[in-house]
Amino acid sequence: MSDALNELGAHIEAKRPDCVLGWDVSHGELNVDVTAGNIVGFVEFLRSDHSCRFSTLVDITAVDYPDRAKRFTVVYHFLSMYENKRIRLRVSVREEEMVPSLVSIHPSANWFEREVYDMFGILFSGHPDLRRILTDYGFRGHPLRKDFPTTGYTEVRYDEAQKRVVYEPVSLVQEYRQFDFMSPWEGAEYILPGDEKKADAK
Repeated sequence: MSDALNELGAHIEAKRPDCVLGWDVSHGELNVDVTAGNIVGFVEFLRSDHSCRFSTLVDITAVDYPDRAKRFTVVYHFLSMYENKRIRLRVSVREEEMVPSLVSIHPSANWFEREVYDMFGILFSGHPDLRRILTDYGFRGHPLRKDFPTTGYTEVRYDEAQKRVVYEPVSLVQEYRQFDFMSPWEGAEYILPGDEKKADAK
């Protein structure tokens, strides 16, 4: 299978050198890095080319790398039911950069792109209705960004006195900030109650 994927990667690079920045096969999957501006034409090529025929858009998601100049990588997964192959496209973009929408080619991209916008704040140019889809009305921030606080900015609760749902700023207690990042497989370096029994048994 990896030979076929390597052959397909070389074919795609040869046919569309204007779009492909690089490609690799890892864990039995073909990954192709694509320029953001050419994503629409490249996806059309993947759908129509006889050796590819990636007709099904499976998913769109993103990854946040806050330390990089191009902070986000938008990830597309496609399936070719004709060739029984999958491909992953990766598009790296800056925080303020817009990614062309794929809704005109794959209508299912509508909700996928709205999810990516809602969770990461990545904008898609040409999208017919780019608004939040998972978070609540008036939600602030984008939950899957690495700099989003683990507790959010506001909390929602039902107030018995007011007989309605109220929104309040999150008050983070100091104890919550104490994290133990120890791996459970490495074991504790401190002595726990009962450890002396194990030592006596030896």
